Amino acid sequence: MTLDNSWNVIKSAAAENKHELVLSGQAISDLIEKRGFDKSLFNLQHLNYLSITQTCLQEVPAEIEKLQNLTTLVLHSNQITKIPSTIEKLEKLKVLDCSRNKLTSLPDEIGRLPQLTTMNLSSNLLNSLPTLIGNIKLSVLNLSNNKFENFPDVCYAELLHLSEIYVNGNEMKEIPVTINRLPSLKILNVADNSISVVPGEIADCNKVKELDLKGNNLTDKRLSKLVDQCRTKQIIEYVKLHCPRTSESESIAKEIESLTHKLKVLKMTNSTPVVKITKHIKSIRPYIAVCIVKHMKFTDDSFKKFIQLQTKLHDGICEKRNVATIATHDFKLIKPGDLTYTAKPPTELEIRPLMRSNIYTGAALFQQLQTEADNLRKEKKRNVYSGIHKYLYLLEGKPLFPCLLDASEQVISFPPITNSDVTKMSVNTETILVEVTSATSYQVCRNVLDQFLKELVTLGFGCPSEEENTTNYHNLVVEQIKVVDMEGNMKLLYPSRADLNFEGNLINVLRE
Repeated sequence: MTLDNSWNVIKSAAAENKHELVLSGQAISDLIEKRGFDKSLFNLQHLNYLSITQTCLQEVPAEIEKLQNLTTLVLHSNQITKIPSTIEKLEKLKVLDCSRNKLTSLPDEIGRLPQLTTMNLSSNLLNSLPTLIGNIKLSVLNLSNNKFENFPDVCYAELLHLSEIYVNGNEMKEIPVTINRLPSLKILNVADNSISVVPGEIADCNKVKELDLKGNNLTDKRLSKLVDQCRTKQIIEYVKLHCPRTSESESIAKEIESLTHKLKVLKMTNSTPVVKITKHIKSIRPYIAVCIVKHMKFTDDSFKKFIQLQTKLHDGICEKRNVATIATHDFKLIKPGDLTYTAKPPTELEIRPLMRSNIYTGAALFQQLQTEADNLRKEKKRNVYSGIHKYLYLLEGKPLFPCLLDASEQVISFPPITNSDVTKMSVNTETILVEVTSATSYQVCRNVLDQFLKELVTLGFGCPSEEENTTNYHNLVVEQIKVVDMEGNMKLLYPSRADLNFEGNLINVLRE
């Protein structure tokens, strides 16, 4: 391509093969006024970031479609009145900022950008917006300080990621009852509009952290006072109890529910075991979190994938068992009663390890695994251990070994090495006891269990294969378990309300 008559900044970008180009200020404005916009810019097809700001630019050229590698397009603080329909060709675009311009309308094609996550159209002259149902990854929408009389057309369950909406400083008269279709909504700013009534459906948006209603003419004077004086949590609670709802809400709520995975958390009952921790574990591996997963139905294939999932998590979030270890047991094979998490001298700990028929002491098992590891390494002519043997160093030289005991004081887990064969899971397992232990912190245990349960529900582990063919959404039921010291003082309850707060909101957590 010839660039003889191009702007110097474009020549430079081409010569240096730049992926980012910033054009801003009076110097660029002067060039536009004297020579028109330099369309040779659109031959820089390697650009992924383009910023044109604070200029006299009035129209985005249709040739913008050539920049198909753009992920960010910043056009704020210009004089732009028109965006071309060719913008839909920018299929990789993630961020679009056209704020502080003179836009009065937008092409329908702006709603067909599948990768777009952020759209800022604030401080323009817009009074309408094309439907954005095709912007399936949209997370942030800023339409503040425009001329909107109606709420933008964004209330669709398909917009799973839409978490922030700013429409403050417009002329809107109402918030649609369909606002509760947005499962990830966290911030809703409708300040400085002409809203008189707030729909009770806003209370269905259970992830909302910021709701700004200031500067509206609310007919409910008590709510108006709360808006000026209180935090979002109190406002939402009032809306839930006192603001009107429509009959359409129930059907919308069912629609949303059908488009999410459901993770139900059951409270402990009198029959739920408690995990008691002794003082002996304190200096060895002091942290443990436990829960029960119910109503599982494995197939041969899904059970294999379940075992593979634990391996993946051990290598990933558990950092090769250095940070934490996951153990799973068939709950029906555990003797009824409370569990004890403690530590014993290696010669006193006795366990029938997973996939072995004999009972070993901790010391004997450690030695057996060490011998097997050395023999295997020599046989395979390797310099490193493989399989479970590579975790032996985590216990080497320890005066006590950690273990989890059932109500009869039988060892059912020896972290971070192995479980007991007595409580071994199988394809017929329906109820699982999951334990995560760590030498680092309770928070690490919680984080690992959060990830484990998230993987279980989103990947559909335990769901019968015939159900997998009819729906992409799955159910999981989890029961809380409490960890206490020997005096009964609570150390941890999992999952609590502080747990399972997932981003993205494909999972609907239902708590008793």
